[in-house]
Amino acid sequence: MTTGRAAQTGPSPRLLGRKRAAFQWLTSLAVLGIPFLRIDGQSLLRLDFGSLTLHAFGRQFPITDLSLFLLLGIVLTLMFLLVTLAFGRAWCGWACPQTTLVDLVEWIARKIGIRVRAGTMPAGLAQKLIMQGVYLLLALLVGANLVWYFVSPYEFFPRLLSGGLHWAALVTWASVAAAIWLDLVFLRRLFCKEFCPYGRFQTVLVDPGTLVLHYHPDEAPRCIRCGACARACPTGIDIRNGYQIECINCGRCLDACREVMARRQQAGIIRYTFGLEGLGLRALLNLRMALVGLALIGVTAGLLLAAGQREPVSLKIARSSELLPRSLGNSQRVANFYSAYLTNRTADALAMRLTLAGPTDDLALSGPTGLQVFAPGERRRLDFAIQADRQSLTEPRSVDILATAADGRQLARSTLFLTRPHEDHE
Repeated sequence: MTTGRAAQTGPSPRLLGRKRAAFQWLTSLAVLGIPFLRIDGQSLLRLDFGSLTLHAFGRQFPITDLSLFLLLGIVLTLMFLLVTLAFGRAWCGWACPQTTLVDLVEWIARKIGIRVRAGTMPAGLAQKLIMQGVYLLLALLVGANLVWYFVSPYEFFPRLLSGGLHWAALVTWASVAAAIWLDLVFLRRLFCKEFCPYGRFQTVLVDPGTLVLHYHPDEAPRCIRCGACARACPTGIDIRNGYQIECINCGRCLDACREVMARRQQAGIIRYTFGLEGLGLRALLNLRMALVGLALIGVTAGLLLAAGQREPVSLKIARSSELLPRSLGNSQRVANFYSAYLTNRTADALAMRLTLAGPTDDLALSGPTGLQVFAPGERRRLDFAIQADRQSLTEPRSVDILATAADGRQLARSTLFLTRPHEDHE
């Protein structure tokens, strides 16, 4: 994308149409292709609702790691704010899936002889039937692509062909496909003009340094009033009337103006600039951009540090809500009951057991705490009890529980407290 006034004076002006189309194809192919990519047999990016696990770049992150997902949410929010502050609605014209889909639909429509003007496509019966087929195929592809980020395509297609695809995946696919079909049939560019929430949100965040596509008033004397810019606009606006919320900054008017003015051996009048003062990239050097940028760098660093130092095993222990501490027959022994939630965060199967740490001469661990194999990303609940001498429980007694590997390595530690039965306090 270029900024500043164009200097083209020859018969072949620099146009942005091919660059925009190439960018749209690259981003679309990336979105379609990411679910098929794997690292060490793990999805490059996928959220598995069955195990509540995010697969990212060959690693697995259980959604129970709330701190990581909170940091990730903050990073994405700050990134959204920074991109919006810097590039404004250029996202709408260059990268938005809605724009990409409608551009593809309009390109196909032109190929079969339909005249496209400002989002309208008057067509004959045969042409309408062809376009309905196009809408349906695109809707099914987009719906399936979304599902692939939750169900691996390597599982999606075999399950679909065998009739074993989960009903939730089928409902999601059908719902998204129906929404996309309705959008392509009835809305298309109208969505950008009237319904898109991002366009309204961006007007609130517009900054003195935000990238804008505009017809500068100082260039007005050079305008020949040919109307090429207005005819090229996909949303049907006239950029000569100043900034308008319907503008998606796609640059089609810029190309149209450059082509017309090149015939007069002049540079185009419409241009992209960061801000309206002609400062170039210097316009981005302002307080608001700096604060958001520094916050993004800081939180991203925190996220990377937290992800890098994350323990391979998660161990959380909660006292049983059903079984209270109780005496064991007529003996002086007391049993406390707990539930351990053990998660293998690694990409490999892991054998581990629960053991007691520290002085344990008077303690006894009972329940399914022996060596067990956990699949990659598996989370399992283990109910167990700890027996202790009554005399050692005059006060709540802290005990550390360890998750250890088969070779004795400590993988995780958690602290719990042993107490006497309730009747001992009455």
